[in-house]
Amino acid sequence: MKRPLQVTFAQHMTPTQLTMTMFPLSLCPRLAGARLVKKAAALLGAWCLLASSASAQSPAPGVQVQQFTLANGLTLIVKPDRRAPTVAHMLWVRVGSMDEVDGSSGVAHALEHMMFKGTPTLKPGEFSRRIAALGGRDNAFTSRDATAYHQQIPAARLEEVMQLEADRFANTQWDDEEFKREIEVVKEERRLRTEDAPRSQLYEYAYAVAFTASPYRRPIVGWMSDLDAMTSDDLRRFYRQWYVPGNAAVVIAGDVDVAQVRAWAEKYYGRIPAGLTPARKPRIEPAQNGIRQIEHKASASQAYVSLMFKVPQLDISVLKDVPAQASAASRDALALTVLAAVLDGYSGARLDRALTQGADRVADSAGAYNGLLGRGPQVFFLDGVPAEGKTPGQVLAALRKQIDRIAREGVSQGELQRVKTQWVASETYKLDAIFSQARELGSNWLNGFPLDANARVVAQLRTVTAQEVQSVAARYFGDEQLTLATLVPLPPDPNRKPRLPAAASRH
Repeated sequence: MKRPLQVTFAQHMTPTQLTMTMFPLSLCPRLAGARLVKKAAALLGAWCLLASSASAQSPAPGVQVQQFTLANGLTLIVKPDRRAPTVAHMLWVRVGSMDEVDGSSGVAHALEHMMFKGTPTLKPGEFSRRIAALGGRDNAFTSRDATAYHQQIPAARLEEVMQLEADRFANTQWDDEEFKREIEVVKEERRLRTEDAPRSQLYEYAYAVAFTASPYRRPIVGWMSDLDAMTSDDLRRFYRQWYVPGNAAVVIAGDVDVAQVRAWAEKYYGRIPAGLTPARKPRIEPAQNGIRQIEHKASASQAYVSLMFKVPQLDISVLKDVPAQASAASRDALALTVLAAVLDGYSGARLDRALTQGADRVADSAGAYNGLLGRGPQVFFLDGVPAEGKTPGQVLAALRKQIDRIAREGVSQGELQRVKTQWVASETYKLDAIFSQARELGSNWLNGFPLDANARVVAQLRTVTAQEVQSVAARYFGDEQLTLATLVPLPPDPNRKPRLPAAASRH
């Protein structure tokens, strides 16, 4: 089934409903709903890529993105786009749930909430009220890999927003009573978005089973027991440790003058003390050598089955000028992304035709998604909802049959051309949104990629061959790297009272 081409961030969606990631798997309660993201994830492997070609509505030729490093270590990235008098301002911090430790899961996301609770010069909630008074809007998200705060405002008010955000980044404070109230909001968010959502809970358990050493095994929102034990000082320590200029980037796109923006950045962000950027120890996921399975029974209207295969991810080698210099793992990651698009990248793609159409259909829906990149290990997902009278086992067999067929017979040039044409078109149109431009530049910074990484990856995707797609289909979908998760539906509990929404929160 066809999905729109917008990527959003919601940790509690199923992977075929996600992104991030560019962005891999994040929390952002007020972004668009689950069905907005699956096709983009299938096409882009959780990373939003900017097109290298330009249309009549694209930014003027010759506009250059510029990057600077302030004396305190903070990175500044500026992209002028003067088509409209608006600006997107983002503050990225390279810290997410993967930087937490056992017993403190959820602290990165809880801190994101507390960043709206004031500074010595701002009362709780005043930051957002100031942004609204300037004619803008703001929000934030936490992912496994990063935390980001963003505003979209009239270009004439950019200096004021930079002053506000620099103050928040350097001087956030809250009292313990404010924390006690907000942590209850976070807990209720977990209840509503995970514990009352059977598929979300299934994926939480599946990640915990799939990964052993990788911190990706922990949920972004945190385990409830960790939230119960969390203290205000836990967040303050995390804030002091990670929210330092050398671990952050300010990304600005829109109707701006680069020299002026740099001067404002020096004025407001440049005076923040440098601090020490924490050293990170590697946490390498050991090889998996056999199938892992989980079955989750919960009140639900339909069964559901998901297959998670560990796969290689994109690395910086693929961005070199000579395609042959790309590592074999990166070429495979690109081919897996194309494979996901062939399976589920457009209306009438292979999974749609084979599983959800016709008199013998076995599924109401079926999908594929490849995690192209991130700070941690990536996975390829297949999933499906059994049709009436069909079983999860039948859907499982049908999904794997489609992979096996491509491994034996390959894919057609027509299929390849279709998905590649869609990439170029969708990414060109995406240039119309300045927030998308800022978000994707931030993603490049987060992953250590150059500013023109988007165009380079699109160029590499165009070179993926049918033989490469067939090869990865044959090599990455055995049981050795598989985690199989099944939702077994139970009838509703007649004694359970409906849960009331939590008290209103900024986000």
